[in-house]
Amino acid sequence: MTTVQNDDNGASMHEPRACDAALARAFDFLGKRWNGVILATLGGGPAGFSELRRAVGGISDSVLSERLSELATAGLVQRTVAAGPPVSVEYSMTAAGHALRPSMRALSTWARENLDAAP
Repeated sequence: MTTVQNDDNGASMHEPRACDAALARAFDFLGKRWNGVILATLGGGPAGFSELRRAVGGISDSVLSERLSELATAGLVQRTVAAGPPVSVEYSMTAAGHALRPSMRALSTWARENLDAAP
């Protein structure tokens, strides 16, 4: 949105158009390869590391681990360790992660309706 201000002489001046900083941060984070896909996968319920790796085809173990750590640090994913034996680790969405689900569904619908399918 462009804001109108007056200069010292009372003439109207328009501020330059700027991208919404919060939206830019959201796309920078969610647009990072795999983050959105991992969140969408966890939207179906908690999952272990191996289950996520299978569901998110093409991701390496090291990248999945890195992305899960980033998502946890951002407060979108929770990592829960259950005592064993065997010890198991499960990942789930936090309340902040669940708050993204309506927006992610809307983006998915928009992509299906407006973007050509990949060859």
